[in-house]
Amino acid sequence: MVVGNGLLRPGVYFMRGNDAAVEGALIAGCRFFAGYPITPSNEVSARMSRRMPEVGGYFIQMEDEIASIMAVIGAAVGGVKAMTATSGPGFSLMQEAIGLSAMIEAPTVIIDVQRGGPSTGLPTLVGQGDIMQAKWGSHGDYSTIAYLPNSPQEMFDLTIEAFNSAWKYRVPVIVLADQMVGQMIEKVIVPPYEKIQIVDRKRPEVPPEEYLPFDRRYLVPPMAIAGEGYRVHMTGLTHDERGYPTTRHEVSKWLVEKLIEKVRRNEKEIARWEVYEVDDAKLVVVAFGITSRSAKRAVREARRKGLKVGLFRPMTAWPFPYWALEDIVSSGAKVLVVEINMGQMVHIVREYVGKENVYHMPWAPGAVPPPETILERITEVYTP
Repeated sequence: MVVGNGLLRPGVYFMRGNDAAVEGALIAGCRFFAGYPITPSNEVSARMSRRMPEVGGYFIQMEDEIASIMAVIGAAVGGVKAMTATSGPGFSLMQEAIGLSAMIEAPTVIIDVQRGGPSTGLPTLVGQGDIMQAKWGSHGDYSTIAYLPNSPQEMFDLTIEAFNSAWKYRVPVIVLADQMVGQMIEKVIVPPYEKIQIVDRKRPEVPPEEYLPFDRRYLVPPMAIAGEGYRVHMTGLTHDERGYPTTRHEVSKWLVEKLIEKVRRNEKEIARWEVYEVDDAKLVVVAFGITSRSAKRAVREARRKGLKVGLFRPMTAWPFPYWALEDIVSSGAKVLVVEINMGQMVHIVREYVGKENVYHMPWAPGAVPPPETILERITEVYTP
């Protein structure tokens, strides 16, 4: 099952989505995991506790989620690809540290297996209520990247991509899964290693005496490893290119704009989406994660009934691929957003498409909306 370096041998497997995320992380180079048990992401921690020693990495069960994300940030600053995993309540606890990760530009990866909420909610059942938290959970202005897998295969693929994005852009990256995707078992293909792109941090090319941790010449500055002779000063305070705190507005403007722009300028490279039967669609269903699988079945049934309906599936919540959706609906198609929450992604869609053309099908957490129920809503809002 594994090769000499402890990594999963290329081939075809049947595995749980949470387990697939672990194997993707290890292949991406993750060698440190800090976490605290929380349903329904526990399989990630459990598998990491066994697999990390097999690849020469380190697993630590921390005292809580705050300590977990802080340990991951520390490992990243020390030059190690690191990850944690959690669910809604733990993700809430991590938000202040996510802001710190953004401010010091530490590449961190978080697997958030969403469950029903709010509060303790439905620990063992599905939810999709962390969309906005993944973007706006910490205070202030900063950028994150959030992927939306809908299968164990994508848990594997997008976890690798999450590490690549984190280390390329030096931002917090979230794999925003849900309970059904995280705990379902399906076929997962591990391709030959030479076909898997792996991105590492950009290292400084100047001697230590010339190094600036937040060099203004770069949108994403090279990142030295703490302990290798370079002077590294990091703080959650607004800081200049040396990393030293300052209250100068000119510096605040440069810093905050950079934190936003390094993702915004690259959004078309980062964003991922999938379309189905949209070329002639009069109505486009927007759905993500496990809901997109049910929605796709509903779209097929609608097509059998002669309705021109298509599916737009965002694979990144942030950045949201709005330009692709705008292009699809530019001919006048209406949009129906289906999600397991009372209204989160619908606000993003309405921002770009317009309120008058966007319908919503909210679904309370705890279950996946059945295809036949989505089809009923399609027939209610569909106009030839």
